[in-house]
Amino acid sequence: MHKANNHNTRRQFFRSLGGHGPLQRPPWTDHDFTERCVRCAACIETCPEGVLFHGGGGYPEIRFDQAGCSLCRACVEACDAGVFDTQRPAFPWRARIESHCLALADIHCQSCQDACEWQAIVFSPQLGRPPKPRLNGEACTGCGACQALCPNHAITMTSEEMAHAE
Repeated sequence: MHKANNHNTRRQFFRSLGGHGPLQRPPWTDHDFTERCVRCAACIETCPEGVLFHGGGGYPEIRFDQAGCSLCRACVEACDAGVFDTQRPAFPWRARIESHCLALADIHCQSCQDACEWQAIVFSPQLGRPPKPRLNGEACTGCGACQALCPNHAITMTSEEMAHAE
């Protein structure tokens, strides 16, 4: 197990040199995912949002470029290897609104709020200015819907685990 963790740390390092963020695995998976996943791609093929794809070594990864995860559990049901644990939170990360957010620059935009079915991002009215976003980290599932729809790419997914991997 130590060797797998060392391999993942090295992979994260080289990804960061290439300008890529940390690996993001499918929902309800943990650090031993690559030890149990058989790379059958059943979860990728069944994902209705198309956010799962073949990553390094053929292991599934999740990307929020075009859509977020609806947490529908289709990937869980398709997996015969039993790598998913729905007793844990779906993702170890939460959304973070970066300083280049359009609304923070007094430009009217609420795309992230419109995308968030969990109501984790709300906009507070401001007298004489566009509303500002406020993130409720406890309501955020890390599904990535807000990140996918942000026109200025000002939302990132972060966690303690990911911060240490970079």
